Amino acid sequence: MTSAELLADWRQRALQLQNAINQAVIGQEDPVAKITVALFARGHVMLEGDVGVGKTTLLRAVARTLGGAYERIEGTIDLMPNDLIYHTYIGEDGKPRVDPGPLLKHGEALSIFFFNEVNRARPQVHSLLLRVMAERSVSAFNRTYAFPYLQVFADRNRVEKEETFEMPSAARDRFLMELRIELPEDPELRMALMFDPRFHQVDALIAQLPEAVVPYREIATLAPQIQTSIQASPALQTYALELWQATRRPQDYGVRLDGVDMDELVLAGASARGMSMLLRAARVHAWLDDRDYLIPEDIQALFHEVIGHRIFLTPVYELQREQLVPRLTQAILAQIAAP
Repeated sequence: MTSAELLADWRQRALQLQNAINQAVIGQEDPVAKITVALFARGHVMLEGDVGVGKTTLLRAVARTLGGAYERIEGTIDLMPNDLIYHTYIGEDGKPRVDPGPLLKHGEALSIFFFNEVNRARPQVHSLLLRVMAERSVSAFNRTYAFPYLQVFADRNRVEKEETFEMPSAARDRFLMELRIELPEDPELRMALMFDPRFHQVDALIAQLPEAVVPYREIATLAPQIQTSIQASPALQTYALELWQATRRPQDYGVRLDGVDMDELVLAGASARGMSMLLRAARVHAWLDDRDYLIPEDIQALFHEVIGHRIFLTPVYELQREQLVPRLTQAILAQIAAP
């Protein structure tokens, strides 16, 4: 099989995975499409949404169709880093026992690790999570454990803010994208969620999905091939560069927001790593659309989700972040002329 045929075969599998997830989680086509991009871009994802909108069901559906092992841990204020690695207890014989924690339990087979309500965990836990995300490994018991196929998903509760620890900017920069999970707007879909018994039994719902639609162990090998197979024209490269510069000094590109002093808005724009992640995700978006070249729409479709959390506002405007950053990214896309 040639490289082009291999990529075409994998694209069909990726679309099958995406369609299967949409059967279990209705009304979330856009987040599911972006999670599919993240899977093949090998990026970690932060989810944000109200309680009970289906974030856990969505990730269980992803884990089922992707294959490999799935683990989940709840963020609490008393959670310690070692709780992710091992458990200690007294056995029936009265002797101490040590069992592997959620990170070590499945070894290299761990493919999806879900950290629920990550902002309830202490900064020490965030530090361990940072290493796991950056290096896909952790040290314990005088050795290093590797997780070559691991992708981390985290959830941040946006409703309750008491006893929470906001993640530092360095930690948020490790996430390829941040996605909002909202209730579907369509009344028919809301009626289905209320009255269709299929959506009330999550275990049975997930069990109906096809298992391991894509061989998760091969994604790490496929991902670089996707990146090298998608080309970017000089005009597209210039467009991406101007978008990047506009995140750092939007006022220089004529970007304006009503009621905002643009000279005082941005403390720091997107980093080089952030822009490289954007282009990595955009190439996967082009591949899923059966093209071997980038177009502006590939970048525009993912710009806010990949770049929004990498724009840092001055203290004067930080409290209005949730309102201002979406307006800013939208204004940048509207102001910078696409080729």
